[in-house]
Amino acid sequence: MKGAKIDNIFSRIPDSLKEELLEILLKTKGFRMERIVSEGHATTPGAWYDQETSEWVILLQGSAGLLFEGEPDLHSMNPGDYLLIPAHKKHRVEWTAKDQKTIWLAFHYTS
Repeated sequence: MKGAKIDNIFSRIPDSLKEELLEILLKTKGFRMERIVSEGHATTPGAWYDQETSEWVILLQGSAGLLFEGEPDLHSMNPGDYLLIPAHKKHRVEWTAKDQKTIWLAFHYTS
């Protein structure tokens, strides 16, 4: 395949992150794939994500806690865990691991 370039999902991660790192890996009409790297990051208190697209996300490394509006239980995620967040399902990241990088792979799409 001409022009093919192999990369690694765990490469080019800074030693320290002031802010969460979000990198778009692939984008087409109606689809976006992102790598997200967190290190003790969380959604701003009181804020909720309310996305126009559905999001399928898998946690590759680290750990995190997600909260969905109207649901009392926190959803803990560990490596290999994945879930589908429907469009406009309000959610927030309550915490991510402070002692290691948390690496997510997120697929945003429209139906």
